[in-house]
Amino acid sequence: MTEADGFPYKIIATDLDGTLLRSDGSVSERTRDALAAAAEAGAAHIVVTGRAVPYTRHILDALGYQGLAVCAQGAQVYDAGQHRLLTAVTLDRQLAGVALAKIEAEVGPLHLAASRAGLDGDVLVGPGYAPVGHLPATPFTDASDLWAAPLNKIYIQHPTLSDDELTEVARTVAGGFVTVAMAGAGIVELLPLGLSKATGLSLAARRLGLKGTPSIAFGDMPNDIPMFGWATYGVAMADAHEELKAVADEVTSSHEEDGIAVVLERLLNR
Repeated sequence: MTEADGFPYKIIATDLDGTLLRSDGSVSERTRDALAAAAEAGAAHIVVTGRAVPYTRHILDALGYQGLAVCAQGAQVYDAGQHRLLTAVTLDRQLAGVALAKIEAEVGPLHLAASRAGLDGDVLVGPGYAPVGHLPATPFTDASDLWAAPLNKIYIQHPTLSDDELTEVARTVAGGFVTVAMAGAGIVELLPLGLSKATGLSLAARRLGLKGTPSIAFGDMPNDIPMFGWATYGVAMADAHEELKAVADEVTSSHEEDGIAVVLERLLNR
């Protein structure tokens, strides 16, 4: 298929976890084939993930992905083919400290983790914080360690509040200091103020000479809402968070049932 056949989008933006990746971390052959056909039709695939580069690049390498990836909720634009970090935004640690203090004044002590900036930045995990998945992490017990180097973001958990409740409180009391994003079960993040997947995606599109062109985005969590606002058309997975479904143009099958491929095949008339 060629561009003349009428594939309507120049950009296909996909979240990773819960969207492009199945629960076992793989991408189905059907989805790979659909993305390859869309690329032949002139569409650029951009991965857009909350994961920082150190926790994304092994996935991209395994997929043979050579394009741009927006990582760390938009803080990093990474050239997977060149293994090079193109842009990076770091968290203002003073503002983050104020935000944490305001949230804890409202709900009590939080369990904390943090993602350090850079191509090789590690994840620090404090007492009580329950890491999600199997990403490698470095424990810390001294709070000063949290602030010792530049950060992409801070993760917060609360012993009794749900993710939705914690996110709402954090946005209410600290939204003027940081961006608060819920990226998955057990993953509530404090980001640089104004940062989102949309800001990182806009930078990546500009680098590809595709800013302002028609785009389609796929996601599953509230942190994908800004990306849907940026894209021409937003598609939520069947098991997506209700907040994302509420703003989606379409709800497709789940990430286990090739939801991305279902939509792309229709657009490709396959």
